[in-house]
Amino acid sequence: MNRQSVRTHFRRAGIVVSTMWSRGTGRFSLIVLGLWVLVSFVSLFWTPRSLWQTDGYNVWAKPSREHWLGTDGTGADVLSWLMAGSRTNLAIVVLTVCFALAFGLLLVSLMVSHSTLLANGTVVAIDALISIPTVLIALMLAVPLGASILGIVLACGFGYGLNLARVARPQAMLSARSLYVESALSNGASAARVFFTHVLTNIRPVVTVQCSLAAGTAVLAETGLTYLGVGVPSGVPSWGYSLASSVKFITIYPLTVVWPGLIVTVVVVALNLFGDALHDAADPLSNPRLRRVS
Repeated sequence: MNRQSVRTHFRRAGIVVSTMWSRGTGRFSLIVLGLWVLVSFVSLFWTPRSLWQTDGYNVWAKPSREHWLGTDGTGADVLSWLMAGSRTNLAIVVLTVCFALAFGLLLVSLMVSHSTLLANGTVVAIDALISIPTVLIALMLAVPLGASILGIVLACGFGYGLNLARVARPQAMLSARSLYVESALSNGASAARVFFTHVLTNIRPVVTVQCSLAAGTAVLAETGLTYLGVGVPSGVPSWGYSLASSVKFITIYPLTVVWPGLIVTVVVVALNLFGDALHDAADPLSNPRLRRVS
């Protein structure tokens, strides 16, 4: 890749980001996700209080100068646990999306294979496996793995990878059976090169949206699975753990449930909007500024 090509890629990236920032939904998603990453990084080195600092005489305290979001049932600082939990949820989302993307693209490559048996067999397998709920997969993985982050990533990544492959299949099939792909194959291009150069390029908008939806659903899945006891292990900070440990007292101390619930809601909405905003900003058909970049 020469210097001119690198400069062009940076210009395109700058145009995409500036286009997203110029739109309300894109700006909202960028601000929320940027704050999420920043807080996750800061929490590695600093939180308002130690996570293990408890006060049995100051449980379920209301927000104050000492505890900005109050305390939980052990007297621990709610804000500190939410800040520390942000990095756990960020790691779960990144790992889940990476696994779902790799698994989904592998399935897409099999479905567009020129081997009819392999392609049809993959389609049938996806249609059969996609009906299995993610919760059931997590429960089965909990038997050998116990409550673990790995179980959440594998269960969610498996389910979202199947969904990505199923949604991307029609566009991938159109691209794989196109004349320019047939021409590339006849000129000696390998199947892998054709897939990454032509097929993946054409399904990229669909993949982008599906990855953002998978990221948002992964946050919700972590919360639900942790509440069921098969998610994040006890003692590991996460938004799901904060919510699960206080939801039983929602009628008595509602504020302790409001904060993690509000954070999860805002982040999930931002992730969903991010995918749509990125899709529109990175599409030359809807963004004329990209068409002017040489």
